Amino acid sequence: MNSLSTQCDAKSGIFQGVARIICALALGVATASCVGLQPRTPEEAVKARAQARWDALLKGDIKAAYGFLSPGSRVVMTQEAYGASLRSGFWKSAAVEKAACDAPDACEAQLTIEYEFQGKRTKTPLRETWIREGTNWWYVQK
Repeated sequence: MNSLSTQCDAKSGIFQGVARIICALALGVATASCVGLQPRTPEEAVKARAQARWDALLKGDIKAAYGFLSPGSRVVMTQEAYGASLRSGFWKSAAVEKAACDAPDACEAQLTIEYEFQGKRTKTPLRETWIREGTNWWYVQK
């Protein structure tokens, strides 16, 4: 009886050890995945948000693009007014080249946008102001 009890304790100890290792590995993978998803610097965060905003504009998703406006911009401009201020189908592409942050809560995104004017496609540089409020970065509508 004693040897059977010892064998059961040993087996349950092994299973607990294996379960702990599996949990630790799963936690490590989950943590690494989350860290990989979040931008590491303010410049990376602004660059990612600016590109996401322009991707929404290119798709014609006004609601999503409006969601990137700073809280102050949204106070003075409704979503309807914002949508009315945009020319649907005007932009053909947008690429955020870089972001530069001269202050802890303010950055400038530098982009190249392509649009069509009088039947001719044109590329031009564009600069946007982004500010941090709370834990997120927001586009300042000018």
